[in-house]
Amino acid sequence: MYLVPLNGSKASPPPPRDQRAVQYFAYPEWKYERLREKHPDGRNESGADIGPDEGIHLKIDVDTQVKVTIKGTEALATAHTKGKQAAGNIGLFVDIGTEAYFSNLVLIPH
Repeated sequence: MYLVPLNGSKASPPPPRDQRAVQYFAYPEWKYERLREKHPDGRNESGADIGPDEGIHLKIDVDTQVKVTIKGTEALATAHTKGKQAAGNIGLFVDIGTEAYFSNLVLIPH
């Protein structure tokens, strides 16, 4: 899951970036480029009321689908997940040149 504050409504990006603040992907086979090609209707991306330099309360629920909630509002819900169901690690990634802080991380197994 990518969260892109510079594509959020508070940053006022031009289309189609304004609908790419939240992006689902399933690495390594289902990167967002492949998902856009397979589903050009945008079902794996959405806009969100976020912007740079602000705290963002984010909840990601992963089961047979992915639901993303930002500030208590559903931002994205996929019909189903891509790739294989697997147990493993969770990684938090911040792009080069980007500063981010994470706090109050809670993991609840299904």
